[in-house]
Amino acid sequence: MVRSTCWLGAAAMAATLSLTVGCTTTPSSSSKMPAAITAAVANPARPDADRARDADRKPAEVIAFAGIKPGDKVGDMLPGGGYFTRLFSGVVGAKGAVYALPPVRAANAPANAPDPAAAVKAIAADPKFANVKVGALDTAAKLPEQLDVMWTSLNYHDLQNRPNADLKAFNKWVYDSLKPGGVYIVIDHAAAAGAGKSVTSTLHRIEPAFVKDEVQAAGFKFVGESDVLRNPADDHVTPNRDSAVRGKTDQFVFKFRKPK
Repeated sequence: MVRSTCWLGAAAMAATLSLTVGCTTTPSSSSKMPAAITAAVANPARPDADRARDADRKPAEVIAFAGIKPGDKVGDMLPGGGYFTRLFSGVVGAKGAVYALPPVRAANAPANAPDPAAAVKAIAADPKFANVKVGALDTAAKLPEQLDVMWTSLNYHDLQNRPNADLKAFNKWVYDSLKPGGVYIVIDHAAAAGAGKSVTSTLHRIEPAFVKDEVQAAGFKFVGESDVLRNPADDHVTPNRDSAVRGKTDQFVFKFRKPK
């Protein structure tokens, strides 16, 4: 089952993880986790450093909320060390694909600057993750195919801090990169109500309502929110990198859909 609290009085949810508009959902203790997700989290090929983060990031729950399943094509935007890249690889299986999309290397970067794609290139070179393909988060270029899911975790606020940031154009690119009916997942550290994007470079947080409005402006429909990463004890004004809240911030998990 899925426990649901709908503040807009939406109809009861179907037995699947698809959501009615305006519902906050959390898998209940009786929920049966899909076998592909359970196996991906338990995969012995995952490094210990990733496993150590599972308690805070709750990967099984958020991936189940997204509805990612075997055979899907998933874009992992700004994947960092590939925490979710490896997990997605296991869930979608041999008939699916994961497009790891690290930032584009700056044209003026020093020759000895770290390659932002190094971590995911190493994952893609590992036969255990053969369905991983490495691209770049380049809104001037199309992906090789339209995807089922586009995902960004704890990075949306960083996109606001890029030189000449244009999130309207970025979200339109995400929209165009998805199949009709495709899903866009945004997970990030919550800022206080009214903060908008004013604290993205200081607190490294962003206001959830601001994100919701900005993404919907690109044509997406908001279909639900998971509360699995919410923390009501968070004050929303402590920088997310502060040791007092690191790994314990209040995080929103939003699900948007491209209309069919």
